[in-house]
Amino acid sequence: MRIRAMAVFERVVYHAVVVDPANPCTPTLEVDAVLRPGDADGPLLLSVAEYLAMAGSEAADRCLPDLRRRGRVADHLGVAHVTFPFWEPVDVTGPRPSDPA
Repeated sequence: MRIRAMAVFERVVYHAVVVDPANPCTPTLEVDAVLRPGDADGPLLLSVAEYLAMAGSEAADRCLPDLRRRGRVADHLGVAHVTFPFWEPVDVTGPRPSDPA
């Protein structure tokens, strides 16, 4: 699943959309947002509730236990988040090589 973050503040993703719903058990985060100092100092975080809405309850029920086992779910301020220790910026000047023509 490819997720594009469009608003990030202090590592928390506040607005995101699904770009490609395939493979919800291996979510990848792309960032198309203005990042200020402190916004990306460490793994980026997407709430499990938002992940559930994006993946659907059936896929989330199947994928979340494995994400937890792999250390990809963390508590942040009392809320469970899917973590993205690695993410990639989005090139807004043109299509990405992986995007269909």
